[in-house]
Amino acid sequence: MDLSSLRPAKGAVKTKKRVGRGQGTGNGTTAGKGNKGQQSRSGYKRPINEGGQIPVYRRLPKFGFTPIDRKPVTTVNLSQIARWIEIEAVGKEISILDLKNLCHASSSEYFKVLGNGEISVAITITAHAFSKSAEEKIVAAGGSVVKAERTLQEAARVKDLSVDDALLKPKAKVVKVVKPKVKKS
Repeated sequence: MDLSSLRPAKGAVKTKKRVGRGQGTGNGTTAGKGNKGQQSRSGYKRPINEGGQIPVYRRLPKFGFTPIDRKPVTTVNLSQIARWIEIEAVGKEISILDLKNLCHASSSEYFKVLGNGEISVAITITAHAFSKSAEEKIVAAGGSVVKAERTLQEAARVKDLSVDDALLKPKAKVVKVVKPKVKKS
């Protein structure tokens, strides 16, 4: 046996069905597309057309809306954090930058720590939000939680502060100033 005698198994290689190549082939004339109509023609077919039936976009009601200020939230469980500590991916202090790198998240995302799992090591963790159970478990293990006010993207824009300090600095509240009306005499 040599390389020139190798052949594919019988029935393994099928010839491609060539449509529209004469009536004798069995796939001529209409090329398997049936008679007339939009589906028999070439080109784009609108998925919206349902042929006289009320289409889905009219059948179902409008519902809800997309909030303009929606914040993408990345959740991190205590079980994940415990695993990271176990494999020494993080130290005793976990910053938002660590969470961003380990979760492969964007710098505009908020991080919330959830209480799924157990933690036995005292750690200090910085995140935007903590579930009640996560906060209790971290404090019970001898650790502490630090709540950040800004995303990494927002913190990078703050002048005269490092990113770590800017994360914790509260955002300025916009106060509407009402000017008293002066009566004309």
